[in-house]
Amino acid sequence: MSSMSVKAFELVPAVERDLLMGDKARINIECIECCGKHLYVGTNDCFIHHFLLDEVTSAKGKLSYSAQKLLHKYLGLKKPVAELRAASALERLIVLCDGVVFLVDMVTLETVPSAAGGGAKIRGVIAFCINENPVNGDPFCVEMGVLSSKRRTVQIFMVYEDRVQLVKEVSTPEQPCAVSLDGYFLCLALATQYMILNYNTGAHQDLFPYNSEERRPIVKRIGREEFLLAAPGGLGMFANAEGVSQRAPVNWSESVIGAAVCFPYVVALDESFITIHSMLDQQLKQTLSFRDGHILQDFEGKVILASTKAVYVLVPLPLERQIQDLLVSHRVEEALILTEGAQRNIPKEKFQVTMILQQAGFIQFGQLQFLEAKEHFRKGQLDVRELISLYPLLLPASSSFTRCHPPLHEFADLNHLAQGDQEKVLRCKKFLISYLGEVRSTEVANGCREDVDTALLKLYAEQDHDSLLDLLATDNSCLLADSVPWLEKYHKYFALGLLYHYNGQDSSALQLWIRVADGDLQDSTRSDLYEYIVDFLSSCSNLDLVWKYADWALRKDPTIGVCIFTKRPATKELPELNPDDVIGYLGKHKQALLLYLEHLVLDRQIQKETFHTHLAVLYVERVLSLLSESPTDDEQLTKARERLQAMLRESNLYRVQYLLGKMENCEHLLLERATLHGKLEENEKALHILVHKLRDFPSAEAFCIWASSRRDSAYRQQLFHLLLGVYLDGSLPGQSQIAAGGGSGELEMAAVDLLNRHGEVFDAVRVLRMLPEGWSLQLLRPFLGRAVRASMHACRTSQIALGLAHSENLQLLHDRRKKPVVVSAKKGCHLCHNTFSEPDVVCLPGGVPVHTHCVAQRVRDSPTKRQLTNRSNHT
Repeated sequence: MSSMSVKAFELVPAVERDLLMGDKARINIECIECCGKHLYVGTNDCFIHHFLLDEVTSAKGKLSYSAQKLLHKYLGLKKPVAELRAASALERLIVLCDGVVFLVDMVTLETVPSAAGGGAKIRGVIAFCINENPVNGDPFCVEMGVLSSKRRTVQIFMVYEDRVQLVKEVSTPEQPCAVSLDGYFLCLALATQYMILNYNTGAHQDLFPYNSEERRPIVKRIGREEFLLAAPGGLGMFANAEGVSQRAPVNWSESVIGAAVCFPYVVALDESFITIHSMLDQQLKQTLSFRDGHILQDFEGKVILASTKAVYVLVPLPLERQIQDLLVSHRVEEALILTEGAQRNIPKEKFQVTMILQQAGFIQFGQLQFLEAKEHFRKGQLDVRELISLYPLLLPASSSFTRCHPPLHEFADLNHLAQGDQEKVLRCKKFLISYLGEVRSTEVANGCREDVDTALLKLYAEQDHDSLLDLLATDNSCLLADSVPWLEKYHKYFALGLLYHYNGQDSSALQLWIRVADGDLQDSTRSDLYEYIVDFLSSCSNLDLVWKYADWALRKDPTIGVCIFTKRPATKELPELNPDDVIGYLGKHKQALLLYLEHLVLDRQIQKETFHTHLAVLYVERVLSLLSESPTDDEQLTKARERLQAMLRESNLYRVQYLLGKMENCEHLLLERATLHGKLEENEKALHILVHKLRDFPSAEAFCIWASSRRDSAYRQQLFHLLLGVYLDGSLPGQSQIAAGGGSGELEMAAVDLLNRHGEVFDAVRVLRMLPEGWSLQLLRPFLGRAVRASMHACRTSQIALGLAHSENLQLLHDRRKKPVVVSAKKGCHLCHNTFSEPDVVCLPGGVPVHTHCVAQRVRDSPTKRQLTNRSNHT
């Protein structure tokens, strides 16, 4: 056998030499026919022998045949019996002997006499064939194609119980020497070529040349409208009724005597061997030695061979056994080709395709051909636990899985497969990670999701795989009992916390994470674990856990820990935290409390007096604390005071008097006290502090702007006049310092700057009355210039407004004059109802004419003065 060989058939004796001919040495087998258990043998001495063949299966499953001779009959023609064909529906054998076709009874082997009016013999016949796909619907009639020795024709006969009837005769270009028939199609071997001929339409198709004198032609029907032919070059060619070959040829011997198809194999016989080729991949699969063979035929799927002296049956081994043999030899590709072919021709319930695919997958897995293995696992719908079970300890202890029997592979486990090769082990583990990741959410994992996810978790942890956290952060079925010790073994405490959280054990998760954050356990998964815990608590629905672990977070870092409360989402799913409860809880964490109150007041802008006052007090205390330090941190103090000042200016809810009391004895917070006096509208006190105590003139101006920001212009003017008065009242009495040239007085200069910067706010006349007489006009030039410009601007603006009003009035008059008002002695006044004697009239709105004296009287009597337009019109 070749390296591609497979044991597909066994040659089993059917009829031994002694049973057939006894001691008669010159008797040779010429033809055979098999119909069910009945075997008919034609010999060279013109006898037909009838045997009954019984299949016998031994206890070990080995098949043999038991032959019983029923009858033999001499036909009386003294010539070899050339051909036998059974017509079981008619209980007849069609016999060709000495160029004559005639009928013989299948039971008695007696020649059937001709019926009245019809012959039962055909003379001058070279060969004949039975149509196994008849076009005639009569079940008690057999169609037969006959080759005549005298004419280049093919004749079509109908064979009945006691007669034969010619129905068609078709001419051929050359003398035919072999024929096969299917439906209307004749496949013929002529002297020099093969051809397909439709005897109904006469259409024909030449196939390929063939010299029948050099080689014995073979024309064999192998299926509906498909034939197998012996072609030049030792090829077995397939041809269909259209003359097209839809299968690749097989390469057999040049001296083939006979051929048959037993799917998926082509069996051929030559002088010394039986060769078996696959129709699926055209490879030679098996070769059997067979001397003196000269007949090979198949009968209803049973392949029978004969030498000149004995008959044998070529028994096919079950395809499943052949496939298993190929798989055992690790010839996966051949096994799969055979499986695919078998799938199309064998009922599914008799053929376990999925198991074969699974076995093939494991063979390729063992050879590290992972892509191919995965594809066959997928097509074979492998229970993924079969693969997981190869990896020690990956299946959960609680898994009920047991391996398939018979086993799908030869491996005890991964260590057995790898034989100590750790690189191989690692590659197999990486493959399983990939495969489980793909199948965990598909039907393949249906019913064993816990086993799959737990195995995947173990692999991820062991291999330090990035996807471990993704697995645990999403929907998963990892079993706690198996996963906890495994994650602990590989120090994956953060991942274990996620698993606890997924299983509703948030307290266990937090305890574990806190131990890692405190350094009691080592896990470098997240460098920001503390921040993660804070974030976790901020969105935790269990308030008991929030209160329990918030203290730990605040002690570790109050500025981050307070985010538990400040970053808590406001959603329906999460219970709300009462701000008063949080403030009470944060009492011992001053810095966190300050940040939380800022969150409530500045970010959420909650309008509640207690929060605003509390925050302001904390700001004050913070400033006082910094002031008490030695040395003082100026940068921190500046920032703290800026926050306090912004709070005092912008909020209107805190208790002003309470805060004033807090600052009463602190000379460092004069600016803040001035702001508080401003809140109480004690503007004079505020300005006194700013001007006289702090000498902070820019802040005094800023105070006026701030204190009047939401008030009308009159209030702002009043404030600025108040400030100017403070400046002027505080300057030296008597002669002005500026006028005397004795150096600029600080308050006087502040007053000058105030006037020059905000001149538009002041009442210029009032200012001039307030200023000392000795002040230089040059000093006040910017103020005076702006005041004059403002006065001129106001004057001109009023003139423009007056002019626009006058223009509008003229336009109205013009519009009304377009339509004259007519009065006459016949029309009466609308007010006194007397007629008009003069043309002087007044028009009411709407153009109604009335007496002038009537309107004058009405205006005098009316509380509301109405403007009327005098118009005179001459009639």
